[in-house]
Amino acid sequence: MSAALALQTALIAALRADAPLTALLGGEAIHDGAPQGAAFPHVALADLASLDYSDSSGEGEEHFATLLVWSREGGRRQALEILGAMTAVLDGAALSLAGHALVNLAVERTEARRQSDAKTWRGLMRVRAVTEAA
Repeated sequence: MSAALALQTALIAALRADAPLTALLGGEAIHDGAPQGAAFPHVALADLASLDYSDSSGEGEEHFATLLVWSREGGRRQALEILGAMTAVLDGAALSLAGHALVNLAVERTEARRQSDAKTWRGLMRVRAVTEAA
């Protein structure tokens, strides 16, 4: 399994396992790309980019994941509450990756923006991770 796929699997599993986040979402609503017609609110892994981060000590990769929160209730507040719960789960987490070692994981950025339909809010979270071969 590639480091990117192992990271994706671990990110989604960690978010799905968090009871406070699940409660805010009203159930299991964390997706690898949201299915068409997904109920609001929900979280989707939107992008995952990986770069070579190898050095003299061995092989490594740097990953940037973008997670999106989609909300239509409570204005910006619901999106920010969900982003806060996600940050609590992921920032500095020591996730177990199949076949790879997670060196670090950090939430780099969050934001919440109203969409052009004036009723939907999109929260964005950018996560950076560094992995090494196990």
